[in-house]
Amino acid sequence: MKALVVRLDGFTGVLLAGPAVRAVATRANPVTVLCAPGGAPAARLLPHVDDVVVWDPPWETPGSAQADEDALVRRLRAEAYDVALVVAPAGQSPEPAERLLRMARVDRVGACGGAGAEAALDTAATLGFRPRAGDDGRLRVLPPPDTARLTGNGPYVVVHPGAGPPGHARDPDRWAAAVSALADDGHRVVVTGGPEETAVTRHVSGDIAVDLGGRTDPRRLAGVLRAADAVATGVAGPAHLAAATGTPVVSLVPPGGPRRPHGVPTVLLAPGDSTARDVAGAVRRLLDGRT
Repeated sequence: MKALVVRLDGFTGVLLAGPAVRAVATRANPVTVLCAPGGAPAARLLPHVDDVVVWDPPWETPGSAQADEDALVRRLRAEAYDVALVVAPAGQSPEPAERLLRMARVDRVGACGGAGAEAALDTAATLGFRPRAGDDGRLRVLPPPDTARLTGNGPYVVVHPGAGPPGHARDPDRWAAAVSALADDGHRVVVTGGPEETAVTRHVSGDIAVDLGGRTDPRRLAGVLRAADAVATGVAGPAHLAAATGTPVVSLVPPGGPRRPHGVPTVLLAPGDSTARDVAGAVRRLLDGRT
């Protein structure tokens, strides 16, 4: 049975579809994930994904060519999928993707909306796909590489400050103070960020932390997060990627998305009101098992 899992949003959304992908893979082979460009790096990290089809949907990106949609329909039709699971982003209807699949002549389609992993698992179950015995439904990724050459030896805590709109960091001074507070508590700190965030990570790291800004792709970042004692971040993607590696999280992710990482000990802090000592105290609570 050939199966398609459709999640047409970003990195976090595709990670959250991972437990449903594993459920589908219990009876389907191969399993393909259809995702938007921002979700493709996450799709390539998921276990039991045999192929990734990347498509920028016209309802997400105004001006996308109709020809692109027609080409996708032809490709999906040629693949002759037996079944598809559509997981729409929170607040969006799955109907546009369902229409696309009808055009591609996919006979069995299950669809749901919502940001969490549970809704996708429930919909997969209605199609006859249930998790393997012993699968706890947590987020998972493929085994990441050893990243000790990047982080250095010894325990550490990761701080991933992220960035807001272009050129505007998310409270870099507050994150720098959090790094200092964590160091005062005896932690070695590693600061991570993407290629566009190197100025932020440099500022946040100061002369205290290991600065890995721009030095990790998603797979290497997973390795850095997996080896950490805890992760503190205000960005949903790294928070959920940390959860997928089994690492506890201090989440300062703003409301409006999935703030609480799935399946790991987590402390939620208010993004705009929490102090550096709050972050350090939350890490202490995680490591002491007091969540």
